[in-house]
Amino acid sequence: MSKAIIIGAGIAGIAAAIRLKALNYDVEVYEANNYPGGKLSEFESDGFRYDAGPSLFTMPDLVDELFLLMNELPSNYFKYKKLDIGCHYFYEDGPIFQAPTDIEEFAKLLQKVFNEDPEMVLKYFKKSEFIYNTTSPVFLKNSLHEWSTYFNKMGLNGIMNMGRLDLFKTMNKKNETYFKNPLTIQLFNRFATYNGSNPYKAPATLNIIPHLEFGMGVYFPEGGMFAITNALVQLASRHGVKFHYNQKVTKIRSAKHKVEGIVANGVELKADIVLSNMDVYPTYSKLLPEYKMPRQVKNVESSSSALVFYWGVKGHFQELGLHNILFSKNYEREFQAIFKLKSIDDDPTIYINISSKLNSNDAPKGCENWFVMINVPCNENQDWDALIAEARKNIIRKINKMLNIDLEALIVYESILDPRSIEQKTSSYKGALYGSSSNKKLAAFFRHPNKIVSIDNLYFCGGSVHPGGGIPLCLLSAKIATDLIAKKGKK
Repeated sequence: MSKAIIIGAGIAGIAAAIRLKALNYDVEVYEANNYPGGKLSEFESDGFRYDAGPSLFTMPDLVDELFLLMNELPSNYFKYKKLDIGCHYFYEDGPIFQAPTDIEEFAKLLQKVFNEDPEMVLKYFKKSEFIYNTTSPVFLKNSLHEWSTYFNKMGLNGIMNMGRLDLFKTMNKKNETYFKNPLTIQLFNRFATYNGSNPYKAPATLNIIPHLEFGMGVYFPEGGMFAITNALVQLASRHGVKFHYNQKVTKIRSAKHKVEGIVANGVELKADIVLSNMDVYPTYSKLLPEYKMPRQVKNVESSSSALVFYWGVKGHFQELGLHNILFSKNYEREFQAIFKLKSIDDDPTIYINISSKLNSNDAPKGCENWFVMINVPCNENQDWDALIAEARKNIIRKINKMLNIDLEALIVYESILDPRSIEQKTSSYKGALYGSSSNKKLAAFFRHPNKIVSIDNLYFCGGSVHPGGGIPLCLLSAKIATDLIAKKGKK
């Protein structure tokens, strides 16, 4: 067997380990933390369980595929169910409604609540599906840096339809052509935050994202989001993948521009293949200091980060569901604060995830586990202590007003995650959640590739490289990287 070492046990690293094992590699994963999952991890305190990071589960087939690859049934490891309600939306001085995941029902709701033309809503989703079907085979499931990606039927189809992918209009401008109510436009603009971008700058190609949620469905894993990580680690371990925790990799060893292995905790380890699931910036700056960092890594605009309050809250709130959005009044000003001012607007949009709504064991009796998040800039050495204190007051004030409660009196547990701790726990450069932003028209083409020519047998996966951040794209990055390895092995 050839030996493959993976740096980092994030979701992409775990998926890559399974795929390499299926290719008959001897696979070992080295993780600096004492737990797997990276951002897709969990913690428990005072009787509350929290998924530490991602809380939305879409495209479960990408997870199922890993079990089927190893001739296993996914249901033997974990189960999930499709949700009828995707999100509860709240507007100050405006409507409150529960959005069904069924597209036609959603179109009827937008007609009732916002007086939108349901035919235009359906037309919007049809375009979203078209963008997905056109771009997925080329831009999401293959390397953009291999000529073979373009010189086939699907690749040529993608190139022929480039003009219909809305690369040269912003999300906001395109959404204004479909919808007449500013509140509807704000709802669809929010999908830019799924990859840490600004809807007033990012290309309308990102309108692909609503199709993932409405066209393909929103799901909830039994036991919470960490059940995905846990199930995949079990699968990998069962088939011989070795996980080494508390093992910090400090160097990728190479000679004559070819990988030789790594150094972890001061020990040199040999490998035929090294695949980094670590953020690409620290991969170069810390593990490959002798190699010049590519411009698209060094000079790129980082995505947004997050400020999360994990609150244990006394009581049950019927108006809230699993996923909840409390919108700001001035959405454009909020993104100006994040990306231009590198600060936090005093009226941020608030996301609240409450997994105890569907998994009662996640909170003590009579309580709920609130994951309260706002989008914030990446870490540029701001005075985060002051920003967090002010944001906390603004968040509580907004929730109190919109839910008519006294939240401060109901909080019985609190923990905080900010860009500094995100960077410290996950090695994400500047605490950016998705690596680079997609605020430029051709940003997708300038993400770091899944392999480089300057070092043979070194590969990359995860949210900071092609095709991007978020669970589905991280899983696809693992597939792209391991497909490149398999392709090379056949030569």
